[in-house]
Amino acid sequence: MASNVHAAGAAVAAARARGWNALLLTTYLEGEAREVGRVAAGLARELALRCAPIAHPALLVLGGETTVTIRGEGLGGRNQELALGAAEGLAGLPATLLVALATDGGDGPTDAAGAVASGETLSRAQALGLAPTEFLRRNDAYRFFEPLGDLLRPGPTQTNVNDLLFVAALPG
Repeated sequence: MASNVHAAGAAVAAARARGWNALLLTTYLEGEAREVGRVAAGLARELALRCAPIAHPALLVLGGETTVTIRGEGLGGRNQELALGAAEGLAGLPATLLVALATDGGDGPTDAAGAVASGETLSRAQALGLAPTEFLRRNDAYRFFEPLGDLLRPGPTQTNVNDLLFVAALPG
């Protein structure tokens, strides 16, 4: 039987086989998606600026499932909201990427499995007049990431073993 432990472990093994320093932090990730995004941005900052807890090229893998408290009438899912919650904290980080995805290929009532955020997401969004805090207020992560082209749309995978979060940093 597949599990989040297997999926996360396979991601770590695949990254290591490609020369990355990879670390599985947890398969018990939970909490409010936007807040987990802020914590993940802090992990990314530590990884990018201090090469900690592992050296570059570095990949942190986290598995589990967050939640979203609906406050607005936007469109999105927990992984998209997690990535949006991380966007401001990632701002300006060189060669840093955060990927949040649902293993079944569906995140909330959308065609996306999740989203990608980087150190350039905030500046790219601002150039389009998009303010992350406004989209978070409405729970509208899908409409934030869609014009940026940063939604993940792999289609259904026929496997649901919770979610995966990747935080990656390359030498800057």
